[in-house]
Amino acid sequence: MNMAQNLRTPIVCVMGHVDHGKTSLLDKIRGTTIAEREAGLITQHIGATEVPLDVIKRVCGPIFRGETNVPGLLFIDTPGHRAFTTLRARGGALADLAVLVVDINEGFQPQTTEAVEILKRFKTPFVVAANKIDRISGWNPQPGKPFILSYPEQAEHVKTALDEKLYVVIGKLYEMGFSSDRYDRVRDFQRNIGVIPLSAKTGEGIPDLLMVLMGLAKRFLEKDLEYRAVGPGTGTVLEVKEEVGLGTTLDVILYDGELDVGDTIVVGSLGGPIVTKVRALLKPRPLSEMRAEEKFKRVKKVVAASGVKISAPNLEDALAGSQIRVAVGNVDELANQIKSEIDAVRIETQTSGILIKADTIGSLEAIVNELKKENIQIHRADIGDISKRDVTEVKTIKDPLLSVIVGFNVDILPDARDELAGSDIKVFIDDVIYKLIEDYNKWVTEQKQLIEKKRYETIIKPGRFMILPNCTFRQSKPAVVGVRVMGGVIRTNLGVMKEDGTAVGRIKGIQEHNENISEAAKGKEVAVAIDGPIVGRHIKEGDILYIDVPEKHAKIAEQELFESMSVEDKEALMAFMEIKRRENPFWGK
Repeated sequence: MNMAQNLRTPIVCVMGHVDHGKTSLLDKIRGTTIAEREAGLITQHIGATEVPLDVIKRVCGPIFRGETNVPGLLFIDTPGHRAFTTLRARGGALADLAVLVVDINEGFQPQTTEAVEILKRFKTPFVVAANKIDRISGWNPQPGKPFILSYPEQAEHVKTALDEKLYVVIGKLYEMGFSSDRYDRVRDFQRNIGVIPLSAKTGEGIPDLLMVLMGLAKRFLEKDLEYRAVGPGTGTVLEVKEEVGLGTTLDVILYDGELDVGDTIVVGSLGGPIVTKVRALLKPRPLSEMRAEEKFKRVKKVVAASGVKISAPNLEDALAGSQIRVAVGNVDELANQIKSEIDAVRIETQTSGILIKADTIGSLEAIVNELKKENIQIHRADIGDISKRDVTEVKTIKDPLLSVIVGFNVDILPDARDELAGSDIKVFIDDVIYKLIEDYNKWVTEQKQLIEKKRYETIIKPGRFMILPNCTFRQSKPAVVGVRVMGGVIRTNLGVMKEDGTAVGRIKGIQEHNENISEAAKGKEVAVAIDGPIVGRHIKEGDILYIDVPEKHAKIAEQELFESMSVEDKEALMAFMEIKRRENPFWGK
């Protein structure tokens, strides 16, 4: 058996922002190769497309150089990072390589950034497909040509425009910790990310993309791609699907070993691993057989790496993202392994924190990792739509900032919606992890500000005021005098003291232009009724009086609210504290 037969096809995941051309790119790669019309060259798999080495060589033409043992490329068809987070192997990413698609005219979008973060976390080698070069003003299309042959055919101003757009993408990658350049200027692909300008519409640059991916596979992966051509298969569940006449089926990417009809398989579910027997293995029909009544043709066996649909009993509760393993007398051992992998990602009830729901094991793992990085407490993390049980559980959490459900790519079930109605629970749902975390953090900041504002409003703050000359309207019971507020705020029902710390009474009422008001701030001149003192004996015109702030309130004002106070309020507080600390230096500390 030659070396190439021991190497499995590298698995390539295509990622990027919605509308930036992921699907068009996959279609073009398929179309370019299918257009060759030679039967059997391109193989459609479930959830994947295999492009063999000889097709890649022919598409690349003169730009393909060197020899490789890599037998081709297996592109995952499920677009976006959903496939990436779903497809996991041994706690890492199943994809060997990734293509990050960026619309060169729009640059990085939230999902682009998210994809780069995911690739960085899994340390997956990737290239950037700078798509839609045909939309650059003045571009002269060269359908199907390699970029390096199409580029010289462009006018100088078009080349300049392309380079400017490329450097925006390169700059963004640099901000995220990656050194990159246009692929033909990269010497070392292990240190630099290759950016490949292309058009999924005209096919320009597709040969360059395929060639660079083959080069990466050779450089990074040849030693890791060896697989057992025989032996029990291992794969990952891409999707759990209902199929007419078949019931519940699993779309699986098999990345190691082989799988036969009749094999006993173990697959993960939320209620414990499922053990069942393969009833049928299904592949899509080749294009030449598309007239056949059935969408799928049955096969007896599949060998890694490939995509296959599995029909078997009792698959209803199987979990997307779970491993699937062929059991050969070691069912219990495999069941325990698969269960422990799922349990490692789920977080059972912690004492306090927010509740997380996600659509697959992979996305749950990704969001939990990001929340932990941000030091956000997690109460429970689980897979599936938001249920009534989730809402009931969150209702018991006392902290309003943690009375939160965060859902990634999930729905709210109808009974959960009913339970949410009228509750104070905050729900965040999105399909971009970083957007979810950003929205939650922004909301927490706003809530804290509101809580702080309410608290600030309930704290008795310092106030300093002077009794104005010739403004004694009543001497006692209560004393009524005209005053000017010099700093802080004066309010009704608060105690008053003199500059030497002596308590003189309590403000009974405040009037401005004969209207009763509850408070007066700096600069106001008002009439104040003070219960307790007699004007001329206890207080006199020209005296400066202070609001007698309770020690607990003064401590909060000085230690927690000081920065948010105005200059006058700060001065009033400092003068008040100085009076209080003459007798007790530790007052309010």
